[in-house]
Amino acid sequence: MKIPNEKRHFEKLLILLKEMRQQRGIRQVELAEQLSVPQSFVSKYESGERQLNILELRRICHVIGVPFDDFIQQLEEKLDETE
Repeated sequence: MKIPNEKRHFEKLLILLKEMRQQRGIRQVELAEQLSVPQSFVSKYESGERQLNILELRRICHVIGVPFDDFIQQLEEKLDETE
């Protein structure tokens, strides 16, 4: 059984989140304001310095206008590309 490369998977998650934010024309500072968190919160999770829990991820998706299940489906597709 092949063990997935978790670091690569985590990087794909971060890239997808950042791409979705940027595609919607939302800057880090704007997202942070809508989340009521410092801009550094967004910067740190996008750079991988901070990990998100599932509820934070769900909230970010909501704020950027992406249905959570759509995000998960897109993430699954990206992760399948690496296996």
